[in-house]
Amino acid sequence: MKHSDKIVVVTGASAGVGRATAVEFARQGATVALLARGKAGLEGARAEVEAASGNAWVCQVDVADASAVDEAAARIEAELGPIDIWVNNAMVTVLAPVSEMSAEEYRRVTEVTYLGMVHGTLAALRYMRPRDRGVIIQVGSALAYRAIPLQSAYCAAKFACRGFTDSLRVELQHDNSNIHLTSVHLAAFNTPQFDWARTTLPHKPQPLPPVFQPEVAARAIVWSASHRRRELTVGFPAFKTIWGDKFAPTIADHVLETDGYEGQQDDQPVSPQRPDNLFQPVERDMGSHGRFDSEAKDHSWQLWATMHRGALAVAAVALPAAMLLMKRKR
Repeated sequence: MKHSDKIVVVTGASAGVGRATAVEFARQGATVALLARGKAGLEGARAEVEAASGNAWVCQVDVADASAVDEAAARIEAELGPIDIWVNNAMVTVLAPVSEMSAEEYRRVTEVTYLGMVHGTLAALRYMRPRDRGVIIQVGSALAYRAIPLQSAYCAAKFACRGFTDSLRVELQHDNSNIHLTSVHLAAFNTPQFDWARTTLPHKPQPLPPVFQPEVAARAIVWSASHRRRELTVGFPAFKTIWGDKFAPTIADHVLETDGYEGQQDDQPVSPQRPDNLFQPVERDMGSHGRFDSEAKDHSWQLWATMHRGALAVAAVALPAAMLLMKRKR
């Protein structure tokens, strides 16, 4: 198994992509440290990791608290051993127009989604630098390149994550460091995020379709831990969004005037009793999947092509040459 005997830390491990990632690492023999706020979700994640024949270590921690993240890292090093892989995945969001957002909401999304990633990275580097080895994976988003309406706080935080990561990458290169830093940018995924994210929208939030299952992202994240890619894009919609914004941002603006509003809501009204996880965890075990199993895809051909680009490049060169040789022999 590729990650047998590795010590892996996953933040935001209680649900969604983080939980699926923890389970995928466990399937490959890793010991996984699960960091998140919610006790119920963490216990559910622990059970899944152990069912996948992995070893689980659990810690309730808010990644917005730098000292708490440092303490968790110190405990992991003392109780489990040297950290080999650190996955920064924790996030929160608010789905609302800017005019309906508060300063406190912007601050909280920034503290968790951006500063939480910074805190995790600093904690990992504190132990990885002296050993001159290790892998840090930033779970990003296509929205780190192309902002959309109704998620201004989250988009801004993901833009910040990308800027921080790009700066750090060059610093590590300058120092000839053997620490591998990579970003995995995701499309839309079927996670519980849309059932517990804070919202002021009249209808239930949903991911902009098409939607993928969290296990697709998990496979990409785990794969990136052993392949030295600068960035990895997961799902053709993410690829299209990133490159489309580079070449036609004004067209994207016009498309999102409608799609960015209608595409992020279904036709069910939001319950006034609906809890959200912005400031406090929702104490339920939500699992990895959201409510979109019927439409979510469990495979991405774009990801497959990206993971096998070397073989595809060889085939692209070899096939015409072989056809030309056969033609000459006739």
